Amino acid sequence: MGDRETSNHSEMTDFILIGFRLQYELHLLLFLIFLLVYVMILLGNVGMMAIIMTDPRLNTPMYFFLGNLSFVDLFYSSVIAPKAMTNFWSESKSISFAGCVAQVFLFALFIVTEGFLLAAMAYDRFIAICNPLLYSVQMSARLCTQLVAGSYFCGCISSVLQTSMTFTLSFCASRAIDHFYCDIRPLQRLSCSDLFIHRMVSFSLSTVIILPTIIVIIVSYMYIVSTVLKIRSTEGRKKAFSTCSSHLGVVSVLYGAVFFMYLTPDRFPELSKVASLCYSLVTPMLNPLIYSLRNKDVKEALKKLLEKKNSIL
Repeated sequence: MGDRETSNHSEMTDFILIGFRLQYELHLLLFLIFLLVYVMILLGNVGMMAIIMTDPRLNTPMYFFLGNLSFVDLFYSSVIAPKAMTNFWSESKSISFAGCVAQVFLFALFIVTEGFLLAAMAYDRFIAICNPLLYSVQMSARLCTQLVAGSYFCGCISSVLQTSMTFTLSFCASRAIDHFYCDIRPLQRLSCSDLFIHRMVSFSLSTVIILPTIIVIIVSYMYIVSTVLKIRSTEGRKKAFSTCSSHLGVVSVLYGAVFFMYLTPDRFPELSKVASLCYSLVTPMLNPLIYSLRNKDVKEALKKLLEKKNSIL
């Protein structure tokens, strides 16, 4: 009888997304903030992809990676933002079981892919600064395509494993997910299954995913700093560091928010939501701004594109 009840509970048709525990009057303000951020994400990332695809001067490995980064940012924020904004006005705040599975799968796919893309971009900067004469040979179009394809492949494998593990759990507690989207940790809190093995596998998987990307980024920048410090001219050092500052800013924001969220104890769910907000919406909004404001090539390409549009009008 108990097994039958557990099975019935695990076959729920939908979940409830609690979202932020704020007064109802503040929902309009939150909706407007989410809408503004999402519009900026759309404009920034679509604009960045358009600039990279239309300007021949940006046909380089660095901008190939950056274009893919914008694509990933655009899609994983789109997995979260529209449903979150809808729920601000919905009384039920429900999400179907299939919709929840899709959110977990797609978000895990794109966020892991972004981590590997950032590692590939760090390696690209390492080759550009430490081996500039061999850059065009080592960072060939074939290698760049393989690095990007490998990033998506790793994201897909990770997502399949994490999603399948999460939704084989028995959900026999409340249907209310204490979050503004379907995420693995809040879903685990609803489960009455033994989570020890699940958490060990999840931790091992996270280590296998995060550790190699962090090692690549750290080692790449150790070599970069060592090489830059050997440059005698101040102008040369400044120019070398300027090519890396945008990437470092993006890495710091993303990994800072991820570590903050996963190190936050379960008894502080609101802090986890704020951290999730940082890397699910704030990071995709900031990435195009960081790269456009700190990058001379992008600013010149944007200026050229705007002048071209004005001349047509």
